[in-house]
Amino acid sequence: MVLYGPNQLADSMRTVRKNTIVIAEDIPEKEYSYRPTPESRSVAETLRHIALLSRADRLIHEEQHLSSLEGYDFGQLIKNSETEEKRLGSKSDIVALLLTEGDRWCRWVEGLPDACLSEQVRMPGGGSKSRFEMLLGTKEHEMHHRGQLMVIERLLGIVPHLTRNRRGASQATAKKPR
Repeated sequence: MVLYGPNQLADSMRTVRKNTIVIAEDIPEKEYSYRPTPESRSVAETLRHIALLSRADRLIHEEQHLSSLEGYDFGQLIKNSETEEKRLGSKSDIVALLLTEGDRWCRWVEGLPDACLSEQVRMPGGGSKSRFEMLLGTKEHEMHHRGQLMVIERLLGIVPHLTRNRRGASQATAKKPR
C-alpha cells in the first residue's frame, strides 16, 4: 500500500504554492525591494527564487536524468538560476510566474512513474536519496523561504494570512452560542 506518492506530493505542493502566492499578493509591490539585512534577498528576489526552484528538478531528474550528483556543477546551476531570476520585474509578473511554474511542476510530478521516483541518486560525498525524496526537498525548500517571507510580513506590519485565518476561526467559534 502506497500512502504518499506523486499525486499526494503534487497536492501538497499545490497547497504550499497557494500559500506562497497569498503572501506574494499580501505584500505591497512598493515593499518588494525590502531586505531585512543588506546581504539578504529582497522580497522580489525571494519570490523569484521560489518560482524557479522546480526548474532544477526537471533539469536533474528529466532532462539530464542524473544518477549521481558527484562532481555536479551546482555553482553553474545557481548562476544560471540567478540570471533567470533577475529577468522578472513587476509584482504581477512574479505572481504569474509562481502560478505557472507551480502548476507545471505539479503536473509533471503527477506524471512520474513510481519506478522513476524510487531510483536512487548518489549524493556528493557519498550516500544516496531517492528521486522522490529529492522532489519532496523542493517543497521543503519553498516552505523554508515562505517562512522567511512570513517574518518579513511581520517586519512590514502585515499579519500573515495563516494568522488572520486562525484568528477569524477562533473568533467565530467564540461567538457561537453553547
